[in-house]
Amino acid sequence: MGFVADIQEKYRTVSIVGMAKNAGKTTALNYLLEEAYDEGLRMGVTSTGRDGETSDLVFETDKPKVYLFEDTIVTVPEQLYGLAETSLEILKRTSCRTALGQVLICRVARSGYVQIAGPGSIAEHKKLCEQMFSYGIDMIFIDGAIDRKSIADPSTSDAIILSTGAVISRKLGTVVEETIHVVNIYNSPLVSDEKLRALLEKEDRDAFRILTIDKDYRVEVVPVATALGAGALVDAAITEDTRWVYIPGAITERILDRIAPAKLKQVTIVLPNPTKVFVSALRWQQLRKTGLKVEVLENIRVAAVTVNPFSPHGYSFDRDQLLAAVRQALPGMPVVDVRTGGLEL
Repeated sequence: MGFVADIQEKYRTVSIVGMAKNAGKTTALNYLLEEAYDEGLRMGVTSTGRDGETSDLVFETDKPKVYLFEDTIVTVPEQLYGLAETSLEILKRTSCRTALGQVLICRVARSGYVQIAGPGSIAEHKKLCEQMFSYGIDMIFIDGAIDRKSIADPSTSDAIILSTGAVISRKLGTVVEETIHVVNIYNSPLVSDEKLRALLEKEDRDAFRILTIDKDYRVEVVPVATALGAGALVDAAITEDTRWVYIPGAITERILDRIAPAKLKQVTIVLPNPTKVFVSALRWQQLRKTGLKVEVLENIRVAAVTVNPFSPHGYSFDRDQLLAAVRQALPGMPVVDVRTGGLEL
């Protein structure tokens, strides 16, 4: 069984997530689509922003175009429909709207290059994916065109494929370290205390309430409106009976550094999901060694990692050296070089 076929047996929707701009996400998408076509899978493709243009609209650098095979189901806003370098059959005009117009669900009538886009809203994306599945596709790839944190949210898709590479750093060791950090964060342990989980799942995810919960499950609201500058207030709210601190927003080094080490060791920080972590790999390791404990209500399944040994900044790594380093660091994780193939499990 091929790589994509194996993923398709486990997941319906998979997001392609780049660790940084130019990490090889679009190259990875094209590689995966080609393999899916070779394996006889009928694919759907959508995006959380815009992708497929010939140059990066932010950094003005050349980038690969998205190549879609015949019979692929794709979402295209009205203003991008005429830019397709192939024939698209409009199947449905959806109620989703973007800055580029109403989102169309189309069938690729002839293989070619297409600029894809979709809504940024997670709720709209879930609805859109269900509409796409009604056309008999096997799996959907979601191109993460906005940012790594939002597209990786477990509400967006069943799993992610993480794209990393030379663009992260000129030092191979740093690339490997940052990649391990992201994978480990995404695999954060789930909340194991069922009473605590039941209590926190009643929280409104759209509201921002930092909570402290004691050993008897008594809840106190920390008097802070945003996560910015919340560290000192969280520190003050932790008593000797506090066992958990629930933070629905971003958890940063600034917040954690304002909590006394003894208190940080005493409690478990609980997050809705791992995308809320904004802490460097080095600082995270230091905090974990001094007793930081983090649990999440939902974690993120990483189906595979793709690596790109080339950087658009003019340097590259030895392909075999990069592959070996990432595979050794992530045993059991499928890792593939999307430039030359060569998947190893």
